[in-house]
Amino acid sequence: MQVADGVYWLRMPLPFALDHINLWLLRDGDGWVIVDTGFGSEVTKRLWEQIFADHFAGRAVKRVVVTHLHPDHFGLAAWLAVWMTQSEFLLGHTICAAQGGDLIGRLLNLYRRHGLDEERATMAGGRAGSYRRGVPALPPRFRRIIGGDDVIIDDRSWRVIIGHGHSPEHAAFYCETLGVMISGDMVLPKITTNVSITPLEPDGNPLKMFLDSLERFAELPEDTLVLPSHGQVFHGLHPRLEQLRQHHAERFEIVMDACKEPRSGAELLPYLFQREFDAHQLSFAMGESVAHLNFLMHTKQLQRLDDGDHYRFVRSDA
Repeated sequence: MQVADGVYWLRMPLPFALDHINLWLLRDGDGWVIVDTGFGSEVTKRLWEQIFADHFAGRAVKRVVVTHLHPDHFGLAAWLAVWMTQSEFLLGHTICAAQGGDLIGRLLNLYRRHGLDEERATMAGGRAGSYRRGVPALPPRFRRIIGGDDVIIDDRSWRVIIGHGHSPEHAAFYCETLGVMISGDMVLPKITTNVSITPLEPDGNPLKMFLDSLERFAELPEDTLVLPSHGQVFHGLHPRLEQLRQHHAERFEIVMDACKEPRSGAELLPYLFQREFDAHQLSFAMGESVAHLNFLMHTKQLQRLDDGDHYRFVRSDA
């Protein structure tokens, strides 16, 4: 489906509860630029091969641009070649190398430290190797893009806008001529972007980085057409940014109220989420719970208690 002059919308399946990803084809003279590759599965490869055969009409793929390292975006990068930011490229390689070792063990130990019981830790451990399944091969090299760069496609400039928190150096792309932004996972129309603590930076504050990043998108015009990685394309960027800020403000209030007494990240799950989790969703939920706690700890609204086995958090004024 064409959504703007020379900009086409594809949708590929995902093997998760979030069952699709939006990918983008940009016409570039006598060829194409692909933005994001889809999950690294045989199903996705067959769909791409069908698209190449049926719709490319002999036009070459000139470039593949990747917003960030998550498997639904980066999964076929080795098959298609890639332009992306350096941090995303390097962390993808780090995760794949570590998954042959102790990364999942470190993640589960982090969750246990934040109060997750063994039954649910074992369930979350079922995700072991999931990154490698979604990214079966890695590109050995890449073309680096940097925030503020202008990527020229079909004689139009697409400015790189970097976001943090969801991933280390997520690239969105804004074309002033078309009034279009490819937002990746940084701005989604309905669901909220996952912002999680990881075992690589267990005391980090990714939620502050995410909220700060939203201000970069607030500088874009009101009538920007947003092309997200999940859900429908939409207008209304500024109201959506405000909804995202308000969502996290409400979660901070919930956490602060719950932490009148010491609480662990696992104990906060029923306060923050009203649903059952599969292994994938449980991992995301724990990561988000701790991200909210770390934000409030770094702003000194909560203090972290450590009994040697578990962390709990309590209001600083309690």
